[in-house]
Amino acid sequence: MHRFLTVAFLLVFALQLLLAQDPPALKNFFGAKVLLIDYGRPNQLDNLNITNGLELTYLRSLSRNINVGLPIKVGVANVPDEMNNLTFGSADLLFQIKTGGKKFDPYLFGGIGYFAADADNSTVQYPMGGGINIKAGSNTFVQLQGEYRVSAQEKRNNLQAGLGILFRLGINPDADRDGVPDKEDLCPDMPGPAATRGCPDMDMDGIPDKLDACPEIPGLPATQGCPDADGDGFADDNDNCPETAGLIQGCPDTDGDGVLDKDDKCPEEAGPEGNGGCPILDSDGDGIPDEQDRCPNEAGLAVMSGCPDTDGDGVPDIDDRCVDIIGIPQWQGCPDTDADGVPDPDDRCPELAGPITNKGCPEVKEETKKTLSKAMRTVKFQPAKAELIKTSYPILDEVVAVLAEYPAYHLHVKGHTDNIGKAEDNQVLSENRAKACYAYLIKQGVDASRLSYLGFGQTKPIADNKTSSGRSLNRRVEFELHLP
Repeated sequence: MHRFLTVAFLLVFALQLLLAQDPPALKNFFGAKVLLIDYGRPNQLDNLNITNGLELTYLRSLSRNINVGLPIKVGVANVPDEMNNLTFGSADLLFQIKTGGKKFDPYLFGGIGYFAADADNSTVQYPMGGGINIKAGSNTFVQLQGEYRVSAQEKRNNLQAGLGILFRLGINPDADRDGVPDKEDLCPDMPGPAATRGCPDMDMDGIPDKLDACPEIPGLPATQGCPDADGDGFADDNDNCPETAGLIQGCPDTDGDGVLDKDDKCPEEAGPEGNGGCPILDSDGDGIPDEQDRCPNEAGLAVMSGCPDTDGDGVPDIDDRCVDIIGIPQWQGCPDTDADGVPDPDDRCPELAGPITNKGCPEVKEETKKTLSKAMRTVKFQPAKAELIKTSYPILDEVVAVLAEYPAYHLHVKGHTDNIGKAEDNQVLSENRAKACYAYLIKQGVDASRLSYLGFGQTKPIADNKTSSGRSLNRRVEFELHLP
């Protein structure tokens, strides 16, 4: 076993050298498989049962069709001439040749490995075989593999079958294999020509289908890929005058008064629609000619270019975001009640000063953050249950006080567990514990609309689950303040 650990160390060292070659994320895979191991059939023996093992694999993609792999295995071997099963470890160096398929990617492999059980059962083996990777997500694959291992030791040839999962770190540089690198590809999961930066273009008009309102009919960029027979910038389907160029719904307006020529009683002379397209001196009767009046149909003041100023703050209603509330021009006629530089309509806390970066609300104090951190460490539950221990109530009451101090903030309750027990049970337990805190806060008068909860099970440890102190830290409920 000492020799196996030495070989495994050397393989890990080789792995570090591979990772140091260039930025890792795009070419690296990690996987795990459950193994079925058969020493009987390869050695023509009928009395040897199939045993099990576990494999952890690192793969490095050298090209689209070649991988190098470093699998490490542990398991139990039922071997000839041994009274008891052997617990073994092995480490291999493999080369894979694969098709590079997008959904299904078959491969063949071969290499050399070292098998170690004890001093009399350590030997070199030569693995070979094949398998298939089946894409289950953008970076996730289900892996099926069959392997025949030729042993340098007599009667130690064996068959291995494996089922597992393979994870790719990062995104394939050309996931859709359209010749456009993903960093330049606007549609990295759908093949398309370089002219549309990797996005499909069914009608080949140079406009990608996802931006093309008429993906099956060639058109122009100005009309979102739809045809425009009269060239006026309005797609034929949206052009009320498809054969005559015009600027208003595709129809001409010769005098530019906003009234289509076909409806304009004075097509050569500008005038308001209410007057049939014919000019009048002052439509709203405010003493300002329509051509100079920013609001020709609404009486206003000369100093406001003919527009009204309802709240009298010096900002015409047409530019005033707060028409009925006195404000200042700097904020488009809106007030800034707490003078924090964020106008009231944009301020989540209009009566409490806060920075623009925090939506106008006061930032959370350090002592408040310490309270929430203390709550994470202090809130406890009955063992393996979602029932709060009464000693947790005081710190939860402090969380209630925090919410009262920050009325604009919401709270997200996140439950976590250690890795003792089944992952599914831990997921349920974490959700129920977060929900228990959520329910307590509501019972103390916190509005439910300000609260949310979620369980993460054992997936986000903050300490080592191999120690009791680490597991204790991982069994926690986090309290996260945030602005909605």
